[in-house]
Amino acid sequence: MLQIQLVPLSLIHKTWPLIDEYLEEALRWGEDDYTLEQVKVYITKGDWMLLVAVDEKQNIHGAAAVHIYNMPNDRVAFVVAMGGRLISSAETYEQFSNLLRSFGATKIQGVSRESVARLWQKFGFKERYILVEAKL
Repeated sequence: MLQIQLVPLSLIHKTWPLIDEYLEEALRWGEDDYTLEQVKVYITKGDWMLLVAVDEKQNIHGAAAVHIYNMPNDRVAFVVAMGGRLISSAETYEQFSNLLRSFGATKIQGVSRESVARLWQKFGFKERYILVEAKL
């Protein structure tokens, strides 16, 4: 079974070569929201967290960049990018949720492709907004 863990800031640079492909894969669908380099900057500055899914031998199987911020009624854990097998079962979702709660989060949000949104619905997620945009 995979374990969800926070990567401490002191280990980000050592861990980055092991996870960059997961985050790069996750960023592809967002077109131009963030580059992989920008995500790395936010994570290494400590503005965002890096979470990983590891097996019993500490091999990494997935990664997520999460931004936690406060709104008037909730502390939101916004999943900026997630790739690999970070959330692959009810058990890993529960670990993920508990870890985010330990940082004070009261809500999880993220934007996703339709296929990922359908997957996350089995964990209790619902469509809240439809994001549309146009370049000016």
